[in-house]
Amino acid sequence: MNKLTPSYQRHRFPSEIISHAVWLYHRFCLSFREVEELLAERGITVTDESVRQWCQEFGPDYARKLKERQGRLGDTWHVDEVFVTIQGQRQYLWRAVDQDGDVMDILVQPRRNQRAAERFFRCLLKGQGGEPRWLVTDKLRSYDAAHRTIMPSVYHLNHAYANNHAEVSHEPTRQQERAMRGFRSSDQAQRSLTLHGLTQNLLRLGRHLLQAVNYRLLRTQAFRVWQDAVCA
Repeated sequence: MNKLTPSYQRHRFPSEIISHAVWLYHRFCLSFREVEELLAERGITVTDESVRQWCQEFGPDYARKLKERQGRLGDTWHVDEVFVTIQGQRQYLWRAVDQDGDVMDILVQPRRNQRAAERFFRCLLKGQGGEPRWLVTDKLRSYDAAHRTIMPSVYHLNHAYANNHAEVSHEPTRQQERAMRGFRSSDQAQRSLTLHGLTQNLLRLGRHLLQAVNYRLLRTQAFRVWQDAVCA
């Protein structure tokens, strides 16, 4: 057993079990009770409430460390928004992916007007450290207005079907929303979906494009990055 890091002190279970439970939840869009059952099959008795608390406590730190290791992504930004219902209120989940389908950032906001679009663009610029070559969106007018204000020199494309990358990227969110039976708050959705996207980026390796030996090598490297990030 590895020596526990300070962040895992005062927890009955070792870091390997805690980090593995969080990984299962975010990698496969499982519910907390499904994670509990998978651990029980391995002889590890925990409750679904413990899994929920682990995701809430350690998830933001895992996400921060994974994002530091991820670095800057592609130079074509596909941006789209989708509504989510939280406690009976409609919220908008803004998401950006690059040309390879990797999630760059998400932001949950109550509006989808120009101000909301500008705020999301600023988050993207801060996180990526610079402007893209291409910005691809749908025909929502908020994007045009925010584009002219925040990064007018970037070429903006909003033709029909040009933004399929971003629209398809919402599918895992809907799966996780169903598994959770809805998000409890905007903060919870922000935390959960951020780590979910980073985990998918790490392990979405394009298996159909690789030989088996190369795929296994990249998968082993991805697992090593996860272990380093969670200090397990």
